Amino acid sequence: MSTSNHNLNNRPIGFFDSGVGGLSVYSKFKKLLRNENTLYFGDLAHLPYGNKSREELIGYARGILNFYKEKNVKAVVIACNTSSAQAYDTVKNEYDFKIYPIIQSCAQVIATQNIKKIGVFATMATVNSAVYTRELKKYNQGLQIKEIPCPNWVDIVESGRYQDDSAVNDIKIHLEEMMKFEPEKIILGCTHYPYLLDLLAAFTTKELFIDPAEIFVEYIAEDLKALGMLSQEIESSEENIYVSANPQNFVEHSKIFYKINKLPNVINLNN
Repeated sequence: MSTSNHNLNNRPIGFFDSGVGGLSVYSKFKKLLRNENTLYFGDLAHLPYGNKSREELIGYARGILNFYKEKNVKAVVIACNTSSAQAYDTVKNEYDFKIYPIIQSCAQVIATQNIKKIGVFATMATVNSAVYTRELKKYNQGLQIKEIPCPNWVDIVESGRYQDDSAVNDIKIHLEEMMKFEPEKIILGCTHYPYLLDLLAAFTTKELFIDPAEIFVEYIAEDLKALGMLSQEIESSEENIYVSANPQNFVEHSKIFYKINKLPNVINLNN
């Protein structure tokens, strides 16, 4: 490999989400590909994404992607189902780096599994886009799919209200609605939702649920390898985390999602 290609491969990979939820994808990626230099952007100024319009979400995505363009990234991971659903198709050809959207990347893997009926829990914006149904059927026309919006679940996780009666009841209501469909598997179509697994498991088995983050990071790793884009660094990798607001809030809630040693410094871009 030439020196120029070697240097290009050592450029960082950017990740983004509306808040801390995308750290669930980010931390899994860091464990799998330890040599990669990484950046993470938590857009707390616009949290939550689930109730925003498509135009707003496209605007947020462009702002973050432009930021990453300035950082000279080699790829960007949309670690947010809502942004993947509402913004990816519009922005995917506007940049000269690879963009990995969580929904579109995972759908082709999930659709090839031996499943006939699949449920999806997601934000209102993701469900309104029907992107999970569209992408899954692209690879398996025979799939029966039911998408249910869970507008309160992100806040339950972000605020840590796992024990509140209202939170438990909210989860129970949505799960009861889904179980009428008799799904063989249920996709947790928001990076926050896997953190509700223990609550969901009070009413059914954990094995019913699919956490797309696991599938997603393996898909990215395989694709980077196939494209010859893996980092050639052998020393420890660098990482930086940026937020658009509320750095203290981000640090406090990141403990749920970030399972690797210690969170790096969080840089507030609004200062």
